[in-house]
Amino acid sequence: MPPLLHPALPLLLGATLTFRALRRALCRLPLPAHVSADPLRTWRWHNLLVSFAHSIVSGIWALLCVWQTPEMLLEIETAWSLSGYLLVCFSAGYFIHDTVDIVVSYQARASWEYLVHHVMAMGAFFSGIFWSSFVGGGVLTLLVEVSNIFLTIRMMMKINNAQDHLLYRVNKYVNLVMYFLFRLAPQAYLTHFFLRYAGQRTLGTFLLGILLMLDIMILIYFSRLLRSDFCPERVPSQQLKNKFLTE
Repeated sequence: MPPLLHPALPLLLGATLTFRALRRALCRLPLPAHVSADPLRTWRWHNLLVSFAHSIVSGIWALLCVWQTPEMLLEIETAWSLSGYLLVCFSAGYFIHDTVDIVVSYQARASWEYLVHHVMAMGAFFSGIFWSSFVGGGVLTLLVEVSNIFLTIRMMMKINNAQDHLLYRVNKYVNLVMYFLFRLAPQAYLTHFFLRYAGQRTLGTFLLGILLMLDIMILIYFSRLLRSDFCPERVPSQQLKNKFLTE
């Protein structure tokens, strides 16, 4: 079936519009005083609120998918479930929404790393959506959203200059543990699995290329996280101000 007529397109469109509507609703919420005083922080705050909602839903959903269909842990290419398929469509819709939001808000230059990440993520998810392959891999990839819950809390507290709060100090350690469990560990497992496709001319090889680039990005983000939260004296204040992903 030609891609333009694929039945997944209404799902992608519906998910994208859902996140757009969610953003408009969240923009009506009151802002912290420190955030409302700065237009850039205001945009980041609203953007992160949507990301936070996506992380909560997708993270829990991914855990349920693995619990309901445990063969996804082993049969990464062929394991399939309706719930897992809908989850991949749902998250692809979020990445489409966030990409558009960054571009139309003129934040592409400051957030170019997010754009690169989103394009690679959408490329990987579309393999599961349009070819019904590696849906299990997409679900395992989305386990990272459990880690993103705590990472987003950290980023929002930094935007609000709340690093001295007890919640921030507790969350930075929880965030570190979750980073290992739900970001580094699944990524290492998936990389080990996809290395079998090295040298082949298959969809798996394409996904391996995406995965290796994401590995590099994740390790860079991890080094930034460690320097910012545990070695802050080594991070120039101007860098913290200008880097969206560092904040």
